[in-house]
Amino acid sequence: MRILIIDTCYPAFLERHYAARPSLRAASYGDQWRALMDTFFGTADAYSHNLRALGHDAHEVVANCVPLQHAWAREHGHTRDIRGVSPEESIVVEQARAFEPDVVYVQHVHFLSDEALMRLKEISGFLVGQIATEPPRASRLRRFDLLVTCLPPFAERFRAQGVPTELLRLGFDERALTRVEATGAERGVHPAVFVGSLGRTQHRRANAHLARAARRAPLEFWGYNTRLWPPWSPVRRRYHGEAWGLDMYRVLYESRIAVNRHGGIAGNFAVNMRLYEASGMGALLLTDGGESLDRLFGIGQELVVWNTASELQELIHHYLRDEAARREIAAAGQRRTLREHTYAHRMQELVSILERHQP
Repeated sequence: MRILIIDTCYPAFLERHYAARPSLRAASYGDQWRALMDTFFGTADAYSHNLRALGHDAHEVVANCVPLQHAWAREHGHTRDIRGVSPEESIVVEQARAFEPDVVYVQHVHFLSDEALMRLKEISGFLVGQIATEPPRASRLRRFDLLVTCLPPFAERFRAQGVPTELLRLGFDERALTRVEATGAERGVHPAVFVGSLGRTQHRRANAHLARAARRAPLEFWGYNTRLWPPWSPVRRRYHGEAWGLDMYRVLYESRIAVNRHGGIAGNFAVNMRLYEASGMGALLLTDGGESLDRLFGIGQELVVWNTASELQELIHHYLRDEAARREIAAAGQRRTLREHTYAHRMQELVSILERHQP
């Protein structure tokens, strides 16, 4: 199969990425694309890398990366806009025409207009959407021939709305571990860390648990959306800034303990990327619980579950004192992730899903 993956990156990350590399905007499409993928932001090129290893042709288009997309347009002589879609979407449509995909796989179902989706479907004949955020209206979802989600409640809901939907778990890109190890990163630099959204709206309850635990435990924070925390909060006092892509992986690698929590959208299920990223990098994972977690990892043997702020605080202190137990569980969790939860495994599952549904 030829699979075109249409993705996006956080605008704040893209701004920082190009600000750190002023000459990159003038570089070729290939050089810009490689530099962006080598940051390991999000899933980067984990899909195409592993799909190619399985014998399929695949490529990621980062639809909202303006310098990258304009470089493609210059090199391919794209000078005209397509009626009914924005100039940026016109480039995406032309990229699809040039790639001639059997499948267009859209990672961000909110981003493109209905008209752009229609044109992509005309080109490939098979339009797939991946969704793990608040869903759009049902009429938008029905524009896709297939939806893929890591959230079991979403799968039931979308099927009831008449949209074929399959479950596909998130995973770990083991190349990030190799890359961080090659930089000479050191284990044990940080006692316990949390990396992620620190907002007090979307993740209010879960992040409040982290803040309470941090009052008496050495929990340090990286991430974004800290503005609503007061200056005296441990979240602000122990905040070290944003950490995207490889920077995030390095923080996890250098941590003895990595704390995870799920947002409300996950419901009662354990599904997020940090399960695999933290364990894959070799930190002891302390995570909130959830249905299906015991099918992913051995609880107490490959990770440890916390339920309340006081329990999280006690577990951090316990495993910082008991280094042998911490190392044993962390190593077992890493082995499980590398054995079962990498994107090499997930792409095998995705190919099977696509083959079952492809017209």
